[in-house]
Amino acid sequence: MPVITLKIDVDTYRGTREGVPNLVRMLQAHQANASFLFSLGPDHTGWAMRRVFRTGFFQKVSRTSVLEHYGLKTLMYGTLLPAPDIGKDCAAPMRAVQKAGFECGIHTWDHVVWQDNVRQRNAAWTHKQLQKSFDRFTDIFGHAPQTHGAAGWQMNEHAFTLLDTFGMQYASDGRAMLTETGALANRAAGPYRLNTGGGIFSCIQLPTTLPTLDEMLGRTIEGITITTANIAQAILKLTETPRDHVYTLHAELEGQKLAPIFELLLTGWQAQGYDLVSMEDYHRQIKHTPLPTFPISWGELPGRSGELIVQPA
Repeated sequence: MPVITLKIDVDTYRGTREGVPNLVRMLQAHQANASFLFSLGPDHTGWAMRRVFRTGFFQKVSRTSVLEHYGLKTLMYGTLLPAPDIGKDCAAPMRAVQKAGFECGIHTWDHVVWQDNVRQRNAAWTHKQLQKSFDRFTDIFGHAPQTHGAAGWQMNEHAFTLLDTFGMQYASDGRAMLTETGALANRAAGPYRLNTGGGIFSCIQLPTTLPTLDEMLGRTIEGITITTANIAQAILKLTETPRDHVYTLHAELEGQKLAPIFELLLTGWQAQGYDLVSMEDYHRQIKHTPLPTFPISWGELPGRSGELIVQPA
């Protein structure tokens, strides 16, 4: 049976407190599994507004109504309002996810700081950020994290090295290349290991192979403007041909105002014959399979501003 691995990025304080419990209820109702990757330090979402000068960012936020989905209060964290400490204030709802039987892992310490800086930073800076995430996760959950999913799909070689150092067997830090329609540019895209001049990393990468909601909403694809009314149908069209996929969703979107769309996707994928699994489940299926290796690569995806970690097409 083909699988769709559900990877849930939790970026904000509000997403942790409100979106995460909603997603747990939806997943349980559909008997679906998933992995929740948490931001564990301060919520500096307000700092992200500096990206307004980045090519493509204004078009993205205007298409996806950032204010509507994140809320005015969240967009002021770190600027007009102090940044709440997500891991300190939201430990109980995080533990509730684990208690409900879902895998939990690291997304980041400070989402905005990591996404906007990690590509240019050195080993010491990277180690400090990841160590804080590792320690906070262990304090909250009582065990070391098994997995990681990079904020904004931004990494550097030091960060990939640390995943091996911390003993993580699998992670989802990058993307498969997509065409303008959201289809895979390379049908063979899937799990792989990174190969650098220093050797092959042991941590298996599980790249996201489907577009995210915010990358599709408001765009015109093959003459059709993608709206909340037809986006589920557009994504389900991409999964009509059975194959394994990884889908990244966000607690701030699918866990809140876009929850009805996620309900349609869950129902549609199960009708298409997919098993909805966690990253841990998927890794268990593929860990003994011979996997290709690729160098660390960067690329741009339709509907998203800037470069991110990609699996070469």
